[in-house]
Amino acid sequence: MIQNERPVIANSLWTATANRVPDYPVLEGTQTADVAVIGGGFTGLSAALHLAEAGANVTLLEAQQPGWGASGRNGGQINVGLYDPPSVIRRKFGDEHGNRMIDMSGNAGDLVFDLIEKHRIECNAIRPGWIRAAHTPKTLRELHALAEEWQALGANVEKIDRDKITRLTGTDVYLGGLVDHRGGNLQPLNFALGLAEAADRLGATLHGQSPVSAIDRVAAGYTLHAGRGTVTAPQVLICTNAYSGDLHKPLAKSVLPVRSVQVATKPLSDNIRASILPDLHALSDARRLLLYFRLDADGRFLMGGRGTYNDHSTRRQLDRLRRVSRTFFPQLADSEWEYAWGGLVGLTRDHYAHLHEISPGLKAGLGFNGRGVAIATAMGRVLSRWALGAHNDDLAFPVTSIKPLPLSFARQTMVEAEILRLRFLDKMGL
Repeated sequence: MIQNERPVIANSLWTATANRVPDYPVLEGTQTADVAVIGGGFTGLSAALHLAEAGANVTLLEAQQPGWGASGRNGGQINVGLYDPPSVIRRKFGDEHGNRMIDMSGNAGDLVFDLIEKHRIECNAIRPGWIRAAHTPKTLRELHALAEEWQALGANVEKIDRDKITRLTGTDVYLGGLVDHRGGNLQPLNFALGLAEAADRLGATLHGQSPVSAIDRVAAGYTLHAGRGTVTAPQVLICTNAYSGDLHKPLAKSVLPVRSVQVATKPLSDNIRASILPDLHALSDARRLLLYFRLDADGRFLMGGRGTYNDHSTRRQLDRLRRVSRTFFPQLADSEWEYAWGGLVGLTRDHYAHLHEISPGLKAGLGFNGRGVAIATAMGRVLSRWALGAHNDDLAFPVTSIKPLPLSFARQTMVEAEILRLRFLDKMGL
């Protein structure tokens, strides 16, 4: 499944445990569609599935195979909500649009689990909740305030103290935090493959190994050149996120692709397995360079964090994740580490996902800031409704103009420098 990837981040647990499905064929010849979707990650697959359910003739083009990018390589945590608390979202976007964003992001976990149940997707999905953990008094206050805001909206979010987070995690390194009972975890590549299979069954046409090399404006809308053929459609959805490349350079420059990397042990013995996350929660902490960890369905321990563009420093980060894991959980001291992998996360300057109308009929949604399982899946549904005729003002997210990041030509150097700065601030507890 993962082809042409840097060896340092190519040994993926999810690829090793993926459901065996046939590859989707290369695009050949001339096709037409009501909607063409570019990108076979969660966003594009969700869009194609919802469009097919609505009876649209939809064709999806993926440069590799569905799930190849970050959708098939992330931590598999179903994290709901947005970076900012609801009160800040309303202040920035107004009550009407802010409330839609809050509702969409808060219910994104329900959408994921509903799709899994409806389409019988086999991806080891469980819903014990998502822990957000505080490592400083400041982050503890912030997380407890966030929990109170969600509670006021009726969400099942619980404040937890040091004793409870120690019981729930098996480590005493955190001061407390919250449990968002709307969250959970799954095998992300199998979720992506399941979305693809469901879209295919409903009549969507999916093509793999078909990178789009050009988009031409024509009388009938747009003609996409990919694989060994073309697709012409009046509506086109670009769902390539951090893998946008040269297809649309301003769009690609509007997000910062950053590596997120993970390591995983071999399956743990029953006694060690029972001492770590005994209720199988997923956890993300509140560091600027956050750590996240969970157990998989076979009892492997997974730890993830931010990587870099440089292979040597990424290897150091993978070693650091193993060291941190043993520090948090000394019982892992003799465990064997079997997998190390990663992918690109699309970060935006304001930490929000973005919707763009590049030109009439040519639309994009991207920038999920590490919450792609839930938010990207929900954004795919938003894009499907937009392609089917929903007005811009009625969408869950505002439609904004593309704003390339400053100095994007030097983004690799900027990312390396920013990681060093954030690591220093985390170390100092600032």
